Amino acid sequence: MKRRNFLKNTAAATTLPIMLGGLPVHAINRNPLLDILYKNAMMTDRVLVLIQLNGGNDGLNTVVPLNEYGNLSLVRPQVILPELSILRLNTDTGLHPALTGFKQLYDSSKLTVLQNVGYDNPNFSHFRSTDIWLTGSPSNEVYSTGWLGRYLDMDHGGYPANYPNDDFPDPLAITVGSIVSNTCQGLGSNFGMAIRSLDEFNQLQTGGTGGTPNNRYGIELDFIRQSMLQTNQYLGSIQDAASAGNNLSQLYPQSGNRLADQLRIVAQLISGGLRTPFYVVNLGGFDTHIQQVNSSDHLAGRHADLMFDLNEAVTAFQDDLELMGIQDRVLGMTFSEFGRRIRGNDSYGTDHGAAAPMMLFGSQVNGQIIGQNPIIDPAVDETASIPADIDFRSVYGSVLMDWFCVDENDIKTLLYNDFQRINILPPDLSCDSATSVKDLLNPDLLSQNYPNPFQSSTRIPFSSEGGDLRIDIFNTSGVMIKTLTNRFFAPGEYQITFDAEGLAAGVYYYRLRHNNSYATRSMILTR
Repeated sequence: MKRRNFLKNTAAATTLPIMLGGLPVHAINRNPLLDILYKNAMMTDRVLVLIQLNGGNDGLNTVVPLNEYGNLSLVRPQVILPELSILRLNTDTGLHPALTGFKQLYDSSKLTVLQNVGYDNPNFSHFRSTDIWLTGSPSNEVYSTGWLGRYLDMDHGGYPANYPNDDFPDPLAITVGSIVSNTCQGLGSNFGMAIRSLDEFNQLQTGGTGGTPNNRYGIELDFIRQSMLQTNQYLGSIQDAASAGNNLSQLYPQSGNRLADQLRIVAQLISGGLRTPFYVVNLGGFDTHIQQVNSSDHLAGRHADLMFDLNEAVTAFQDDLELMGIQDRVLGMTFSEFGRRIRGNDSYGTDHGAAAPMMLFGSQVNGQIIGQNPIIDPAVDETASIPADIDFRSVYGSVLMDWFCVDENDIKTLLYNDFQRINILPPDLSCDSATSVKDLLNPDLLSQNYPNPFQSSTRIPFSSEGGDLRIDIFNTSGVMIKTLTNRFFAPGEYQITFDAEGLAAGVYYYRLRHNNSYATRSMILTR
């Protein structure tokens, strides 16, 4: 039996959560690409904290396009937030009223909002879309590897022998949670055995007793015992960091906020000197099909409670880092497997959608809003979603490039060839100068189609600054209908005809990508 398949078949018996502060902590084991990231992190001394919002967060009620508020009132009256309650970031954009701490972070240039992040041809299954976000795969391919480090070939490098060592004394990544997190699947975290107390743990510290048979089973058993020993050794460094670390913030809630509990542990371990560059935490409950808001009070309900917990946890965590003087080392990033539909439903909720905002926070971010607000056309049907302008893999890759100094060619190999670099850090803080933010979104490149509305065909004017240029057509579910052009264009003004033969009447989007820029507009087909 292959070692990979053996471990897969015995995963339930080989999960070893380490308890800290009442929560299990799971070490993600070594693989070659993660080694590269770890070495870069050691050079930069930087930490990335991923906050997964499980269930599909409603982006339109998290980061509200105030310039589209009138249309929002028409398409989602069941869940829309009162306009005067929204926390304004600028004239056009605001935050959910519960995100008061995020508003303060933005005002202090410690929050970056990335609009309309997702992927083309989205999948609306929780399981599959989560897998796409965790592996960095296209929607039509299934990867067996994670984006933070591709799965190690189980026979490569003699792992787990000789790990940890002087070069890698601490876990390469840690997930904090009440159960083995789906975030860590595909990242090699299913080594070891489940344990709930230190007494049980001590019984495993020798890696088991007795000999092993001289056959394939014996080889695999030796491998699992080595994995246990490795995790036991990591436990020592985690316990040392927990003893040396502390928490200074008084903003952590006493109880009832699991995300805050997880981030408190992360801050404690970082302050205690643990040399782990990657942490993953989770907040669940975002599958808000029903009672996203209370019918009589849209400022209350399930989503408001989630926004309150997210705000409370991140505010305390950032405050803790700053009080300990380690804030410049830590970057936080939120993500969810998808957004929600544009229209609300009759249960005062929202159904599975496509793109949504991501938020990066910390003292080093290039605090601003990146990307255009979502386009809200009142003619969209009940299945319509926000189309993706920014591919989530470009966000991942930009973090790796600018925060961990990973080479762009390695990013393209790790993620995808069409990677677009986003300026998430000020130029003086990034590993290298990045494309300016203003170039990422360039609406002047794309003009409104004419005629609009149209019955059979329409013309789309656009400009080229010289370089490769692509124009794609999408329906309101984010499915790519057609690529109108994908080639080199010399500098100049152009137009192209879109023939809608065979398409049903409704709203469609056309998106231009040119060099490192993009622009999106909507159009209406009538019959």
